[in-house]
Amino acid sequence: MLEKQNKKSLKWLWTALVVVVVLAIFAWCGYNATQSEKGVDSIFGLSSLLFGIFVITALGYLLGKINIKGVSLGTAGVFLVAIAFGVLCTYIPNDMPILGVLHLDSATKNTAYYKSAISNIGLVLFVGSVGFIAGPKFFRDLKKNFKTYIFLGISIIVVGTAVAVLFVFISPYGSDFWSGVLSGALTSTPGYSAAIEAMKIKGEVDTLVTIGHAVAYPFGVIGVVLFVQLMPKILKSDMAKERSFLKPDVIEQSEKTLDKSKLFKCDDFGFTALALAVVSGLILGAIKIPLFAGAVFSLGTTGGVLIMCLVFGHFGRIGKLSLEIPETTLKALKELGLMLFLIGAGVEGGVSLIDAVEGDAGIIAWGFGGGVAMTMVPMIVGYFIGGKLLKMPLLNNLGSITGGMTSTPALGSLIATAETDDVAGAYASTYPIALVLIVLACNLMIGLI
Repeated sequence: MLEKQNKKSLKWLWTALVVVVVLAIFAWCGYNATQSEKGVDSIFGLSSLLFGIFVITALGYLLGKINIKGVSLGTAGVFLVAIAFGVLCTYIPNDMPILGVLHLDSATKNTAYYKSAISNIGLVLFVGSVGFIAGPKFFRDLKKNFKTYIFLGISIIVVGTAVAVLFVFISPYGSDFWSGVLSGALTSTPGYSAAIEAMKIKGEVDTLVTIGHAVAYPFGVIGVVLFVQLMPKILKSDMAKERSFLKPDVIEQSEKTLDKSKLFKCDDFGFTALALAVVSGLILGAIKIPLFAGAVFSLGTTGGVLIMCLVFGHFGRIGKLSLEIPETTLKALKELGLMLFLIGAGVEGGVSLIDAVEGDAGIIAWGFGGGVAMTMVPMIVGYFIGGKLLKMPLLNNLGSITGGMTSTPALGSLIATAETDDVAGAYASTYPIALVLIVLACNLMIGLI
């Protein structure tokens, strides 16, 4: 009886929320439309951006909270709502009364803000927090499992690339399209950029690369998120036991805490330490290393910031300056960063999807189907290699898979599922090798096939 009442109350809550959101949209849009006519477009554009962010946040977390047999989207619900928001807003004419203020397309400033500013700020906050969390035990773990992480990362990218090459030969589309699908299926922006650069070197247009990436990207995010949640449930794993394989050395941590008590702190929240690590990471990520066949490798924002935050988190100090960041700060910034990243990537992805594939149902079907295969097959193969061949504990295995798939959202989901941040060490260990290989794979597919 009580359960029925709770379900009824939840239905009314959802109904009330939808009504409030719809009324708020109309009221807000009407007000801003009048303000836009008075010549305050810059303020209006900023408020439009903020409005979109918080509407997506509210609805996304509600969607992510829906639990079906113990599986939920969590923060990835924000990504789905952001995609839907981007798609719907492309269909709103910019000259439409009231609602026209929400119009988005590839040329609007707000779309560019979602793509560049919002997603990158979120990415920096998320990987920076993860780096500081994993730093104290990262290098010890890497030393112990270096060969297994390298082997698993190589296996995942090689299998994914093999599937992509297979589709080049069995589909009516060429390597430019399928390199884009591969980068989308592995949610790899550096891989996508490498494919674009390879097309420029060949003197050809990169439209099909963009289409492939846009079609495959949504499942590339959701597929890995669901995989890391479902596997422990399918295997009926004892999560407490699995977490015990990840626990750091208590003595080592207590000694480090005693040392840090004598150091100087610039602020109680650790923002100074995070800022120094992020600046160092951005510089490292901007370094470009020429490879071959015109390919250029760089760690980019994600790789550079992650590595430097791991280093800062590991050492915990620069001379007498403390680099310690409170756990509560890191957890809040980690969730905030993931949320912003998913909003930016989702909105831009929804807009790009409509712009790129409008009018060609065949390419959508091929790209989505191929993208699913390039997401699922490497994960399944990687899981069996890690678990059966390399004898890795489950959470180490899944953490390495998220790194091998270069999936930041999946890491956030795995941390929530495992109920420990220690899985980030496996992600961070596998991520760099996967990043290098996906850049090479996307570049070479266009250059050699």
